[in-house]
Amino acid sequence: MKKVERINIIMRYINNRAHFTISEIMREFNISRSTAIRDIREIEAMGMPLVAEVGRVGGYFVMNNSVLPAVRFTDNEIKALFIAFMATRNKQLPYLKSRQSLAEKLLGLISQNQQDDLVLLNQILLFEGTNPHNPDLLDLSDLPHPMLEKLIQILLSDRYLLISVKEEKDIMSYPIYLLHLYHEKGVWLIEGFVLQDEKRRIFPVDNLTDVKPYPAKKRVSRKKIVEKLSKQEEEMNLVLELGPQAIAQFKKYHPLKASLSYTNPYQTTAILKTFINVANSEEVTEITNWLLFLGEDIKVREVPKEVLEGLQERLRLFCP
Repeated sequence: MKKVERINIIMRYINNRAHFTISEIMREFNISRSTAIRDIREIEAMGMPLVAEVGRVGGYFVMNNSVLPAVRFTDNEIKALFIAFMATRNKQLPYLKSRQSLAEKLLGLISQNQQDDLVLLNQILLFEGTNPHNPDLLDLSDLPHPMLEKLIQILLSDRYLLISVKEEKDIMSYPIYLLHLYHEKGVWLIEGFVLQDEKRRIFPVDNLTDVKPYPAKKRVSRKKIVEKLSKQEEEMNLVLELGPQAIAQFKKYHPLKASLSYTNPYQTTAILKTFINVANSEEVTEITNWLLFLGEDIKVREVPKEVLEGLQERLRLFCP
């Protein structure tokens, strides 16, 4: 358990007790005496009015049944929160209404000078997707797909799902074990193991029409799913060496499944390995565009011929 998390839990523990001792804190949180004393001193420094009792059965109590101290933000913490809100506008993130209420509460907690600073930041800072003529903190244009919050709420308690997906003119149902829910190129996607086909598939959240837990009696164990997936692991067919300029481009944008392994302690060279499904023409086109985006600071160790042909064709267009 991290120190900050432990201290917060100890604060709640002692706030609900008329009296406590160092020994009780040691036993309850499995920490040493010196750690318990340091944590108590930090809690006192944060504003909780603890009174020490001397004697054989001495200990501590919270003066006047005081409640936990109010949360206070430093100037830099306020700016960090505000800029995080700004940077995530128009990203179709879930819980938009809650984000709005958080922003309103934040503005209500701070001083006029701090509010003036945020107004100035809102005028100066622009992020991708921001309308420069209407850079408002509580912009409603980033409303996510209505199924996203329902999906998140269900998967927090159960990852075995029955999803209904619109495919062309039909509605298809799939029992899946959800592997990941991720956001790429402005679209929310479900990566799931389809229990009937026993294969990994990607479903756009925008195409969902319904989602609910899958009946327990029809499920496959998670252990079996992991075994099936390990047997289906795709071999890497794209291997690149990246220099510093290509690494900088990679950090600006890269497909979710592509990752780097740095080859020196300064992180100026790296190896990239990934799998390209050459049967998917859209994926081949996308990876071709991305390789051109990485620039000239790459060395190709291995590449599918379909991708290589796409690169050659693209280069002929630019260099006739």
